[in-house]
Amino acid sequence: MDEEIELRQYWDVLRKRWMIVILLPIIAAVTSGIVSYFFIKPVYQASTTLIVGKKASEAGQVASQMLDNNVLLANQQLAKTYATIAQSRTVEQNVIKNLKLPLTVENLDKLISITPVKTTEILEIQVTNTDPELAATIANTMAQEFSKAVIEIKKVDSVSIVDNAVTPDKPVKPNKTLNVLIAFVVGLMASVGLVFLLEYMDNTIKTTSDVEKLLGIPVLGLIPNYEMLKQR
Repeated sequence: MDEEIELRQYWDVLRKRWMIVILLPIIAAVTSGIVSYFFIKPVYQASTTLIVGKKASEAGQVASQMLDNNVLLANQQLAKTYATIAQSRTVEQNVIKNLKLPLTVENLDKLISITPVKTTEILEIQVTNTDPELAATIANTMAQEFSKAVIEIKKVDSVSIVDNAVTPDKPVKPNKTLNVLIAFVVGLMASVGLVFLLEYMDNTIKTTSDVEKLLGIPVLGLIPNYEMLKQR
């Protein structure tokens, strides 16, 4: 019974200031939508995947040896080495030089992510940029410059490109729908908290129980509101 009374009191508090509970989440969602759609530049991502060929001395390995766990583990570790080479200063400087980019190596490095695909020897080069065509161009140029560098450094036979980067048609961020939903939920939580804060700070007398607590004496009777009764 006490729980029902408490829930009713909570509901009464929210109902009394229902305008705040409704308007604040809507304002937050609309503001987030305007910022996401009109002020934040969309960011596109282009990716290319490639695989490094074996050294000439390893060409004679039998199939059973290639399936050995130790060999697979070594190849995966080697893929991490290739990833480091791909994102080296030398490779990035060549990309900047070939494309005549108005970027420093540090700035270009922030746009690039190179990761070995799990349980494989494949490398994935991802490039993010506000220009979708430039993102694809940088990714493909990175693959070409990496191929030259790894063949020279590791003396491998070749580097095969599995997938060339294509111009993306959809941005990866911002996620406009998600931003609006998050803003609405945050606004709703903030509005509920604000309503209860205002109720806590409101020290006016509203009920007979408030009178009893304030004066320490029981309430013997109530005087009805004559104007309200007359309207009824």
